[in-house]
Amino acid sequence: MGFPGTWMTESESMVYRVVPKCACSTIGQVMFYSDHGTFFDGDIHDATGGLHKWAIEDSQPLIEANVKSHASYAFTCVRNPYTRILSSFFDKICGIQRNGKRYRGNLVPLLMQKYGIEVGSPEDGFEFDQIRSFRRFLLFARDTIRWRKPMDPDIHWSAMSGHISTFIVNGGRYNHIFFTEKFNQGLQVALDAVETKVPVDLAQIPRFNESEGHGPKRAHPVEDYFDDLSMHLMWEIYKKDFQLFRYDFDTPANKMPKGEVDLDEVHAKLGR
Repeated sequence: MGFPGTWMTESESMVYRVVPKCACSTIGQVMFYSDHGTFFDGDIHDATGGLHKWAIEDSQPLIEANVKSHASYAFTCVRNPYTRILSSFFDKICGIQRNGKRYRGNLVPLLMQKYGIEVGSPEDGFEFDQIRSFRRFLLFARDTIRWRKPMDPDIHWSAMSGHISTFIVNGGRYNHIFFTEKFNQGLQVALDAVETKVPVDLAQIPRFNESEGHGPKRAHPVEDYFDDLSMHLMWEIYKKDFQLFRYDFDTPANKMPKGEVDLDEVHAKLGR
């Protein structure tokens, strides 16, 4: 199994478990910058050098040795499940991807046919009923996670606790888990705990939102997308995420966590 989704600076100053849709582009660029004093030119997910990644074969033994011996400071970042699933919908389902195509080729036609989802297009200004289509997408996301039908769940909408647990189960331990909603404050804790080759001033770091600008804008407040049935589905899919990471399930309008993450509880509950 190893450590999928794990990135490490070349200097081995820090280790990060990527959780999709949780500021991973910005975190990766900060890690890259902290070693090289420049940002990667392009989407950090495309970088094949300057940063160790589990997806790069030569990096695997280095990451494995480091993580299993807890040699470096290890962290990850989480996000409110309501805003995360909405972001996945607008980016991956409605948006046109970097390659100019729809995400995963035949996925969107499949959703249109099986779930009656509309996504609009750049030609019509992405005009469609966002709330109705999102709720149908949520049903699809639940089906993929619960029954792995009509396909396996995608990393962008599978539960954060699932991503975070692989790191623990295979022998890693987190020093810090912080919130996308308190990004600078949370990442600063990690930067203060390590020695970086290049000093990082977070106030000067741009946000690298690789998903922005290629799909429709969210037209309504978060809470409008979630009726009683949608909230029931959210609890079915993301119960652990709400509980472990202290997000407010009862109030979709409240994106802020209700308390800090208890690292001991996360390791105990996700390390089984």
